[in-house]
Amino acid sequence: MQHRPLGRSGVAVPPIVFGVSSLGNLYHAPPDETKLAISRAWFDHVASPVAIDAAGKYGAGLALEVLGRNLRTLGVEPQNVLLSNKLGWKRAPLTGPEPTFEPGVWVGLQNDAVRRISYQGALDCWEEGNRLLGEPYRAQLLSIHDPDEYLAEATSPDERAAKLDDIREAYRALAELKAAGEALAVGVGAKDWRVVREIDQAVSLDWVMLANSLTLHRHEPEVVTYLDHLASRGVGVVNSAVFNAGFLVGGDFYDYRRVTPEAEPELFAWRDNFFAICESGGVSPAVACVQFGLSHPAVQAIAMNTGKPERIGEDVAAVLARLPREFWRAMKNAGLIDPSYPYVGA
Repeated sequence: MQHRPLGRSGVAVPPIVFGVSSLGNLYHAPPDETKLAISRAWFDHVASPVAIDAAGKYGAGLALEVLGRNLRTLGVEPQNVLLSNKLGWKRAPLTGPEPTFEPGVWVGLQNDAVRRISYQGALDCWEEGNRLLGEPYRAQLLSIHDPDEYLAEATSPDERAAKLDDIREAYRALAELKAAGEALAVGVGAKDWRVVREIDQAVSLDWVMLANSLTLHRHEPEVVTYLDHLASRGVGVVNSAVFNAGFLVGGDFYDYRRVTPEAEPELFAWRDNFFAICESGGVSPAVACVQFGLSHPAVQAIAMNTGKPERIGEDVAAVLARLPREFWRAMKNAGLIDPSYPYVGA
């Protein structure tokens, strides 16, 4: 598996980045043995340095704690792991039966989390993240977590402008950390690619992480044009959520909301046609999603997350797979991929 420079940062990353929300008890609480097996599988299947994407929000810091503990148990040298930490959420006391920041999502937590997006908030989250990881590990790729959600909370243009100033100040802190040698690269990640573009215009970024934006089912010309622009400027891209939250491979959720055939028949018809073309061509739907997610030349890596150790090898195999041109042409001919998309089936 060939490592690639993450944009102009020059940081070499493998084409798969592993997410750790399962280590923070997302939807269920796996036993410690399973969490350790997940971490071990990363290093079994990918040459060092292995890239891992974490966040203080994941389990209110639990994912960072478990990640650091697992790395120490496995004897992973710091130079053999590349750690990303998305900043903006800080641990807080748990005062009720479950955390307040995302009720019903995280299981068995002992802490809550509060949003902290500001100059000092970014520094506090960075320090806490490194403390939770524990020696000898430190985050090397830094970003602000879901600024699109923060901006969406604004109830007036003035409040949104103030929140955007908070984000700029947070990035001022990240730029200072990078200048001081405390970080290798600074990026941004969001579900709304337009907010990524807005922040990209306001601050200097080495890389961006897009979620639910460049997938088999969703790849609007505007997004493709923006990715072309990023590539021309040497800004790296990590593509995330290429299954549209699992729907494209048979799940009940599309972009994190439950969907039904009765309410959205066109969406389910698209998936039925996609599955039929995959079956006729002997192609795995998951592999098709991953390969499309990697197809744009701006994309250096794809972010994958699983709570099952045995899935790690499958995810890596999907990244390394190559699909025949005829499959992509069949998808275009059926109207399932925009015929003008230039990076598959040409």
